[in-house]
Amino acid sequence: MKYVVIILGGGADKPLDELDGLTPLEAADTPNLDRLARAGRIGTVATTPKGFGVGADVCVLDLLGYEPGVFHNGRAPFEAAGMGLEVAPEDWILCVSLVTVGAEGTDQKGLMLDHSAGAIPNAEAGVLFEGLAEYWAEQEPGVGAKVELVPGAGYRSILVDRSGRDYSSVDCTAPHEILDRPWDAAMPRGGTSDEGAVLNRLMRLSHEYLSGHEVNLARVEQGLRPANMVWIWGQGMGIELPSFELRYGLKGGMIVSGNLLSGIGKTIGWDQIECAGLTGFQDTDYGMQGKVAVDSIRKYGMVCCHVEASDEASHQADYMTKVASLEAVDREIIGPVMKALVRYGDPAVDHNAEGWRVLVVPDHYTLCSTRKHDAAPVPFAMGGAWVRSVVDRVMTEKQAGESDLHIDPGADLMEYFLHSGLVRVDTK
Repeated sequence: MKYVVIILGGGADKPLDELDGLTPLEAADTPNLDRLARAGRIGTVATTPKGFGVGADVCVLDLLGYEPGVFHNGRAPFEAAGMGLEVAPEDWILCVSLVTVGAEGTDQKGLMLDHSAGAIPNAEAGVLFEGLAEYWAEQEPGVGAKVELVPGAGYRSILVDRSGRDYSSVDCTAPHEILDRPWDAAMPRGGTSDEGAVLNRLMRLSHEYLSGHEVNLARVEQGLRPANMVWIWGQGMGIELPSFELRYGLKGGMIVSGNLLSGIGKTIGWDQIECAGLTGFQDTDYGMQGKVAVDSIRKYGMVCCHVEASDEASHQADYMTKVASLEAVDREIIGPVMKALVRYGDPAVDHNAEGWRVLVVPDHYTLCSTRKHDAAPVPFAMGGAWVRSVVDRVMTEKQAGESDLHIDPGADLMEYFLHSGLVRVDTK
């Protein structure tokens, strides 16, 4: 059997007045996804266990069959793994994001405006991170000597703290969860010693340094959002996960943009499949991702694509771009993948056929109306060998909710996708 999982980052949503009461998924023209749903099964899956924040680090891990309550140890360790960083078991790893906060003297003062600083590009972000690390070392030598700031992709970076401080009891909030809200009230707090206060000082120093930086002054002149502060969150320590092949008997490959998803793939033993032109935004090369996915099916038992553009569009309240991203995934990835999978045949008809299955699922809701994540169970569609339609439905939030297939906990979906309804498992 050949298996493909296509994850729509933040693809689920609530109805919008701007779309005449439809969700972006309902409004999007997705003939390939509709065909898959009508031929297979649709349902919902709870991807955010109680006690966890909603995010791709939790939800994708859950979708891949790894219970977050057992295997999740913070977002930052996955980001670091994706960057190839080597850290000691006692080191703490923290996410650092360039953000835009309201400027002094404006009616937006004190508000978190943008979790990605206007999708700042790598080159500009790298200059800011490099200068900030030096500023921290000058202003807080006792802290700066024990931490390393490592730029990642775009607005993201990683802070490795080798000081022996313990961040396990520090309360940190993701920046995308406080959009349009006061950031001061959400600053890190707590800790067994002064950990929360340390992060507070570093973040306030970043605002002091970055606000007047020439890169940001130039961005403002161009009408772009400045990266005028960093936000520290998502802390954790390194963790080892059992391989996907050991748990499920399949060799996997992952085609993703960004270090988080790459890191999740690496920690479960999946190959990172090279694909030029991928970004986390609408300028990503959907066609190339679809082509690489089709080419990879021959080599791997499991191929996973994650597309982030719909999530980022939601965080900007850009519902039209979200609709366009869902349509592009359908046209450039789902369609070509399904066409390629058909050649593996239908074992229900041909005993010699290898067979295939495909699963399309958002990792979580991201609401254009609030620009935030939501923990509601997400819709999914799966089809292929021995997966037969019971009722003629397409994959939307509403129709999936009306189905009789609801999976909770979310980690059970992978077992259902791989093995449900099989009357024969080919060993060749």
